[in-house]
Amino acid sequence: MYIRTISRKNKDGSTVTYVQLAHNQRDPKKGYAQAKVLYNFGRIESLDIEQLKRLVKSICRFLPPEDALETQVVLKNRGQEFKWKNCRSFGGIYLLSNLWQKLNFKSVLEKRIANKKFKTPIAEAIFAMVANRCLAPFSPRLISDKQIGDY
Repeated sequence: MYIRTISRKNKDGSTVTYVQLAHNQRDPKKGYAQAKVLYNFGRIESLDIEQLKRLVKSICRFLPPEDALETQVVLKNRGQEFKWKNCRSFGGIYLLSNLWQKLNFKSVLEKRIANKKFKTPIAEAIFAMVANRCLAPFSPRLISDKQIGDY
């Protein structure tokens, strides 16, 4: 599916452009694809931009979040090319960190290891391992029971 414009000339020489939602459909008798108009938006001069924005928002509900966000940026930039530099997700780690603090796991762990003089922050290391398992359960950085028993 795509949006296309069709132009035609009037008898007086003026040009009129129409905006249509079309879809290419293969005609088995003719042996090639033909455009089938699904919806006619009307003349380009009287085009309801808000109607098109609502249509794009409705379609974006079915896209992955990255694609939906990119579509919204392209709409704001009026079709100019947009390129992502990077994208990072921080939501999961912040949620786990706040949950870890509310359940007082750090203080419980520090009480259990208080008499040992570790130079490494053990509570933070355990939090990092738990967070990794929660956010990436099939990660190749799995720590097995055998490895823990070696320490």
